[in-house]
Amino acid sequence: MATPKSRPRDGYPGRALALILVVTVGLVALMFGTGNTKPRLGIDLAGGTSITLTAKSTDPKAVNKSNMDIATGIIERRVNGMGVSEAEVQTQGSDTIIVNIPKGGDRQNAADQVGTTAKLFFRPVLAVAPSGITAPAPTGTPSAGASGSPSAAPSGSATPSASASAGSSASHAPTASASATKQGRSVGEALAAEAASPSAAATGASTAPSAPASGSAAPSASGAPSAQATQPSAADLSAAMTQGTVPPELQAAFANLDCSKPEVRAAQTGADDKAMVACSQKPENGYYEKLALGPAAVKGSDVSKAQPSLDTQTGAGWQVQLQFNGTGTDAFAKVTGQLATQTPPTNQFAIVLDNQVVSHPQVNGPIPGGSAVITGRFSQAEAQDLSNVLSYGALPLEFAKSDITTVSPALGSDQLKAGLVAGAIGMLLVVAYSLVYYRGLGLVSIAGLVVSAALTYSIMSLLGGGIGFALNLPAVCGAIVAIGITADSFIVYFERIRDEVREGAPLRPAVQRAWPRARRTILVSDFVSFLCAAVLYVVSVGKVQGFAFTLGLTTALDVVVIFLFTKPLITLLARRKFFSDGHPWSGLDPKRLGARPPLRSSRRRSPSSAAVKEA
Repeated sequence: MATPKSRPRDGYPGRALALILVVTVGLVALMFGTGNTKPRLGIDLAGGTSITLTAKSTDPKAVNKSNMDIATGIIERRVNGMGVSEAEVQTQGSDTIIVNIPKGGDRQNAADQVGTTAKLFFRPVLAVAPSGITAPAPTGTPSAGASGSPSAAPSGSATPSASASAGSSASHAPTASASATKQGRSVGEALAAEAASPSAAATGASTAPSAPASGSAAPSASGAPSAQATQPSAADLSAAMTQGTVPPELQAAFANLDCSKPEVRAAQTGADDKAMVACSQKPENGYYEKLALGPAAVKGSDVSKAQPSLDTQTGAGWQVQLQFNGTGTDAFAKVTGQLATQTPPTNQFAIVLDNQVVSHPQVNGPIPGGSAVITGRFSQAEAQDLSNVLSYGALPLEFAKSDITTVSPALGSDQLKAGLVAGAIGMLLVVAYSLVYYRGLGLVSIAGLVVSAALTYSIMSLLGGGIGFALNLPAVCGAIVAIGITADSFIVYFERIRDEVREGAPLRPAVQRAWPRARRTILVSDFVSFLCAAVLYVVSVGKVQGFAFTLGLTTALDVVVIFLFTKPLITLLARRKFFSDGHPWSGLDPKRLGARPPLRSSRRRSPSSAAVKEA
């Protein structure tokens, strides 16, 4: 029976070398395969956008350090949640937050949302009307002439056919109000009727207008053309098309509200526990809607989860699914149960985000279970943005964007080149020192530096495309410092091997005996470096975190390289005659190292042999 082969005393170094080479080649191939062939640069190297936010509040005491710190954390999570990494969010003074967004991020999207308050409320709808509409020119001769009387009867139907659909803010259930004659017709026909009968549009109190609803009337008895009717104003048309009842305290504000102006839509505010007027976030059929809303029934702070989803069943497109906590679940079920018993439009609830109505769907019945859906013909990006804002919470303060500027690189491409040149010089000095002092062993250190550099570069490039890691100037400094850390590990091992050779040990046993002590020293050194990098990353902010991250990454890679590359390679080289015989250019020449002669060569002579020699 054949005896099994015993394991070599120095192990199987070829396996470790094959593993690290496969990993290195795989990372480089993945880097080119994904197209992430370059690390992503931070704002100090590639430029970007700087946004200055100034806190404002009706209560001066609300602008304090605690609320500013909370707002800073929420804004940073929002920006990073949009795929913008290495964004610097820092407070400046007592009421200012500075946000720096690198060039590679979605700067416009981040600028639009970075200071959004994200105060979400669910409010019952009291009244709704189009805003900013204008009447088209009349197509017929009005009947308000000096002589004669109209002979045509109203042609508009008083029985509406349109109905509101759940989850849609574009359609509203009709009511028995002055606008009932318009609900079964298109918006264009309704506006034409208002233009033909300004008196009816102004009073809005008759379901049978005095002028023909179709906008055409019989000519006067004398056959002469009548005077041209005065075109009604947008406010008159909006009042005539109002559905629901506006509370007395809101009538003036509701009548004067023109949601067609962006500055007016953005300026609407209201207390949580009071009724308010608001504008729709998006236009419907070419115009914005203004709404009278009751006090907030459910708060956005009761939303525990928000995520975008695609409605594939009804084809309504992208929507945002909400999940309420215990308090929100009870409140939402209660308010939807109350609204379901009302008549349109008071059976609708408005989803109000930052005082703008995202949608106001009709409620057909109580909605228990703590789930809801926000619809509004969102695109995928819009649904994701809204989910992101709601998921990361509302800001405790309102912020005004006092300044948005595109900044040039703080140090610029010239400084980046200077940093790379400094790194190259450091690398060349290490290579020169290794070759002069360690000779053949210097080639091992150079190969290890090349492998470490390939791993670091490929990982940074992949992290830039994967999680948005951006390389800033301190991170470049961390990579340069890593050259010294890697070289130090080589030196520790090389010197341990040389110490064993000086003691007279052959090279192969010297390599094996030197490894345990060198390994312990290397691990302790790298652990201290990694611990410092971890603490620095946790306690620091902004660019310093880039330095800490790079230092920690390269320190971890140093352990990988020394264990899987340097030690196995030296083990293989120790089997070669060039190194094992101590060639002068190997760096392990016993004579140059001052090695002691082996103990076995200095045997003590016996007394008898000495006496014979004397005789």
